[in-house]
Amino acid sequence: MNLRPSHPHPASRGPRIGVLGSYGGFNIGDEAILTCVLSCLRARRPDAHLVVLSRNAEHTRAHHPDADEVVPWEGVSRNHVLDVLPGLDLLVLGGGGILYDGEARRYLRLVRAAQTRHVPTFAYAVGAGPLTDAEDRDAVRTVLAEMDDVVVRDEESRLVLEEVGLEREVAVTADPALLLAPEPFTEAMMRDEGIPSGARLVGMSVREPGRAAEKLDEGDYHALLADVADFLVRRLDARVVFLPMERHDVRHAHAVLSHMTAPDQGRILHGDYSPGQVLGFMRHLDVAVGMRLHFVIFAALTGVPVLPLPYSGKVFDFARRLGAPALVGVAREQAGLLLAEVDRLWDEYPQRRDDLRARMGELSASARETCERCGSLLDEVGAARGSGDAPAAGPGDAPAAGPGPADERPTGDGPADDGPTGHRPGGDGPYLTEPRPLNA
Repeated sequence: MNLRPSHPHPASRGPRIGVLGSYGGFNIGDEAILTCVLSCLRARRPDAHLVVLSRNAEHTRAHHPDADEVVPWEGVSRNHVLDVLPGLDLLVLGGGGILYDGEARRYLRLVRAAQTRHVPTFAYAVGAGPLTDAEDRDAVRTVLAEMDDVVVRDEESRLVLEEVGLEREVAVTADPALLLAPEPFTEAMMRDEGIPSGARLVGMSVREPGRAAEKLDEGDYHALLADVADFLVRRLDARVVFLPMERHDVRHAHAVLSHMTAPDQGRILHGDYSPGQVLGFMRHLDVAVGMRLHFVIFAALTGVPVLPLPYSGKVFDFARRLGAPALVGVAREQAGLLLAEVDRLWDEYPQRRDDLRARMGELSASARETCERCGSLLDEVGAARGSGDAPAAGPGDAPAAGPGPADERPTGDGPADDGPTGHRPGGDGPYLTEPRPLNA
């Protein structure tokens, strides 16, 4: 590792740690990642001063109490941000998918500025790709080469970095959100959303094509998801609930509803929910089908039978690690194959539940490895600056993944001891509920 002591900060007993990412309420998956990264850092260093560099500082201050300080980095003077960097003992980049065309260079300029100020830097289970722009590729190749440790969340990202020409060790773990703790999504909240009690529920996630899937035809995949929704309404006598993982998803959910033959059986969640509450909502579902990576992760965490609809490498990779059907993408001509897979998922899930639990246990353990690597780097930084700070947890100790201990936090829509919940996040395995009987 390429450790360099940073400027000590006399006002703080513990290390000052900056966290840089796509934070600020734009995407529930990114907010889940920030929750878990801050929880890891707080568990490793309870006395740390955590500084979040946010795209929307007001949102981050309101929704992330673990952050001691929030600094805006979009729409402000460059000097305003650069003045923060010399006081840091470590700058954490990510996690999440931030190293892609048009965005990578923006984040890496700040990372490079930290490096020139002798601040150690750590890539926290980031996602990479697509990377075809020459300027972004050059930034990734040069800046990541100088980071003290680089961890990516999937094999696809490692291959992208290799193709770009990065020549250094890159560790592969798993998405930080796999350690998210659920929060209650109560019956009162269900009523507010107009979702009837006791109904079978199908969760769906739809998103815009974006840069990761520019060739994806909107009309085709809207119609395809409408076919799936109508099929599940008939097959299971179910209601379909669309979960917008970011605000643009609402428009696409309405588009799918407009293609359905039974749009009266569909709802779109309209409330402003935390990532933990969205994870808690998943407990009410009987089956999930969707495009967004963190929608798929949340469903798998709660033990819901889930069919990913891969539109990019990160979803393909997670589907593979989950043992989900190996679909080749989201296209209209796949309607028959997709409906057959949905039908098979429903019929075979009772036999696959144990396999899903085991796979999620492995993925959660892999996600904890990122926290342990970051903690080890903090130990080395502390030794390099002669602080004498003792680690808050040993390398084998798993940090809690929420704002409080799991035995003091409610899960799902009731108290902590209300029903079976499997292993708690941040413990020895994933949060897996025992869902309602699939064939009841």
